[in-house]
Parts: sequence; structure tokens; C-alpha cells
Amino acid sequence: MKIAELLLKELEQEAQITRKMLAIVPADKMDWQPHPKSMSLMRLTNHIAELPGWAAMGCTTDGLDFSISKYEPTTARTAEDLIALLDEQQAKAKAELEKADEELLAEPWVLRNGDYVILNQTKYDTVRVAIAQTIHHRAQLGVFLRLLDIPIPGSYGPSADEM
Repeated sequence: MKIAELLLKELEQEAQITRKMLAIVPADKMDWQPHPKSMSLMRLTNHIAELPGWAAMGCTTDGLDFSISKYEPTTARTAEDLIALLDEQQAKAKAELEKADEELLAEPWVLRNGDYVILNQTKYDTVRVAIAQTIHHRAQLGVFLRLLDIPIPGSYGPSADEM
């Protein structure tokens, strides 16, 4: 199996789990945050839904400079809108990874803020970071939902709520 095919498989597996988590996000709690240093539920869930787009960006650009490209986060406020955003970003990632080959994935990709380099890696690594960030932030979402007393669906097996 080629690297891009493996990445596509992993991206889709994680999207299935992410859809289950986003589907239970309560619209009336979007402004809630567990701590002043934490993201709000809306900011966190929108970030999670956007992350597959980073996989696409990793394939189609040589990097991102925050000093030039200003980030405007999305503001979906319902589970349905979050899932639609996730599916849109997932489709972009899938389309780009279906075209990607090992040569493209080996090319360099740099995340920076002006002269400050945040990440200097390959395009493959950028796709992997997008997947890893999805998993990381989805786990944060699980904690947020647990603190709101919302039963959590299983990720890689049943959750405590499903047993």
C-alpha cells in the first residue's frame, strides 16, 4: 500500500470517530469553557472540524506564514454545521491525498510566523500532524463533554458510558 493510501485510510477512520463526537455537541453550550485558559466549546469543535483541511493544505502548499495569512476561525454553532464543516474539509483532504505520491509527500513544508519557524517538516509530516491534532483535540472535547455530563461515544472501543 502506498503512503498516501495509508494516510487516506487513517484520515477516514479518524473522521468516523470525530463525527460521533461532534454529533453530540450541545448548541446551547458553545460559549462554555472549563477554564479561562481553555478554548470555548465552539472554538474547540470548529478547530477539530477544520483540521482535515490542514492535510489538504499540506499537500497543496509549501507552508503557511501566520504573519501573512491571517487565520479566521469558523463559527459553526450546531452539531449539524460542525459535521458539514468536517465533511467539507475531509473531502478536500481526500481529493488531495488521492493525487499525492511519495515524491510530493517528501517535499518540505514550513509553518512560521514571520522569521519564527514553528515547524519545518515534510508534507507527509504535515498530514500526520493534522491527524494527530484531530485525535488530540478530540480527546480534549471528550473531557469538555464529560464535564458537561454528556455521555461519550467510544473511540477505539466502547466508552465507560457504553459499557
